[in-house]
Amino acid sequence: MITNSNPYDELMAFQRDTEALEEVAGRLGWDQETMMPEGATDQRAAERAAISKVIHARNTDPQISDWLARAESQDDVAAANLRLIRRNHDKMMKVPARLAAEIASTTSKAQSIWAAARQAEDVSAFLPVLENVVALRKEEAAALADGGDLYDALLDGYEPNTSGARIADMFASMRPRLVALREAVLSAKAPMILSGHFDETMQLQLSAELAQAFGYNLDNGRIDKAVHPFSSGSGQDVRITTRTNPADPFNCFYSTIHEVGHATYEQGIDNAHFLTPLGRGVSLGVHESQSRIYENQLGRSRAFTCWLFTRMTDLFGDFGVPDAETFYHVVNRVNDGFIRTEADELQYNLHIMLRFDLERALMSDDLQVSDLEAAWNDRFLSDFGYAVDKPSNGVLQDVHWSVGLIGYFPTYTLGNVYAGCLHAAMRDALPSLDDDLARGDTSAATAWLRTHVQRHGGLYEPVETIAKAAGITPSHGPLLDYLETKFSDIYGL
Repeated sequence: MITNSNPYDELMAFQRDTEALEEVAGRLGWDQETMMPEGATDQRAAERAAISKVIHARNTDPQISDWLARAESQDDVAAANLRLIRRNHDKMMKVPARLAAEIASTTSKAQSIWAAARQAEDVSAFLPVLENVVALRKEEAAALADGGDLYDALLDGYEPNTSGARIADMFASMRPRLVALREAVLSAKAPMILSGHFDETMQLQLSAELAQAFGYNLDNGRIDKAVHPFSSGSGQDVRITTRTNPADPFNCFYSTIHEVGHATYEQGIDNAHFLTPLGRGVSLGVHESQSRIYENQLGRSRAFTCWLFTRMTDLFGDFGVPDAETFYHVVNRVNDGFIRTEADELQYNLHIMLRFDLERALMSDDLQVSDLEAAWNDRFLSDFGYAVDKPSNGVLQDVHWSVGLIGYFPTYTLGNVYAGCLHAAMRDALPSLDDDLARGDTSAATAWLRTHVQRHGGLYEPVETIAKAAGITPSHGPLLDYLETKFSDIYGL
C-alpha cells in the first residue's frame, strides 16, 4: 500500500490523544483530593487503574517505534517532541501494563488511607499500604534501571539527567552555609509573632485576589480547598487548591501564591504546544522554580509585603502589626515548626534533605517502612533540635509517598536553586521591580518569567531552560547569597 502520509504528523495526532487521556487521568486525581465522596475510594481506584492501562497501552504501542524510525524533524519543536516521545516510549516499554495499573490502583487507595491516618494521628493505619507502594515503586524502578540505581531511575522521571549522587553532593555543599546562617539568626532577636483570628472566608477572598495579582487566569482555572495544596492540569484547564487556618492566614496566602506559580507556568506555555509533550513543564525542578520565586523572592519581598500589609489591614482591620516594615519581618520570621509547606525560606531546604535521605534509604533497603517513623523522628530531632510531637507533624504530613512520588522531594530544593539563579537575572533586567511590587503589580516579573522560562514548556532540557533564562550555569550560589543577604538584613547580623 502506498501512502503519502507524514510519519511525524501521524505520530503527533496519536500523541495528542494520549496527552488528552493523561489530562483526564489527572482530573480524576484532582477530584479525589477535592470533591470525591468519601465512600468512592475503591471505585476511583478501579477507574484510575483502568485509564492507566489505556494510557500505558498507547505509550507502548508498537506503531510508535515505526513512526519514530521514519519521522524527520524539520525544526527544533519537532526535534524536541521526538526526543520526549522516544524517551517516554523507551521507559514505558520496560514497565509491564499490569504493574502500571497496580501502581495506579494502589496509590489511589493509599491516598485516602493516608488522609484518614493523618487525621487520626495513626501511623500504623498507613504503614501497610505504604509498604505496598514502596514495593511497587521498587519493582518499577528495577524495570527502568537496567541494573542501575533504583532511586536514580525514579528521580529521572521528575528531573531528567540528574542523579541521587549529584543531589547529595549539592546538599552537602549547601548544608554548612544554611546551618551557619540559621544558627546566627536563631541567636538574634526575633520579630514579633502574628496572632489573632482571621476569618477563613476573608482569607479565601484575599487568596483569590493574590492569585489574579500573580497572573492566574481564572477563566481557565479554579481555586478549591484540599488537605495538601497542589496544582493540576495544563493548557486550558489548570486548577489549584489551597487551605485555610484561622490562626495563620499566611498558610493560605503563600500556599496560593506558590500553587499559582505552578499554574501560571502551565498557562504560560506557548499555545502551539497544546496537548503535545512540550505542552507542560519540562521538569519538577523547573516547575518548582516558578512556584518558589513567586512565593518567596516576589511574594515575601519587602516591596510586595508592603502592599499585602495594606490589603490585610483593609480586610481584617488592625490585626496587631503596627506598620509595613514590621509586617515584612513578621512574614519572614524564622520559626520553629514541623511542616515543610509552612517552613521559612531559610529552613525549608533542611526539610527536603531529611526526606531525600530517608527515601533513598528506603529504595536501597537501608531503611524499612516499619522503621520509617522512628527514623524520621530521630533525624528531625537531630536537624532541628526539638522532637516531633505527633505524626501529622512528622511522617504523615506529606501526601507524596502515599501517591508513590518517590524521587520527587529533591526537586523542591532544585527549584529553589533554579529560582535563585532566575531571581538574580530578573533583578538585573527589571531595575524598577520593587516599585512595581510595592503597588501589588507583578506583571513585569511574571511577564519576564513567561518569556524566558514558561512559554518554552518542554522545548529544552531542564538545566538548559534555566541556563538560557538566567544566563549562567545553574548553581546553588545565588540562592545562598540571596538568603544570607535577606536574613542578615532582617535579623541585623
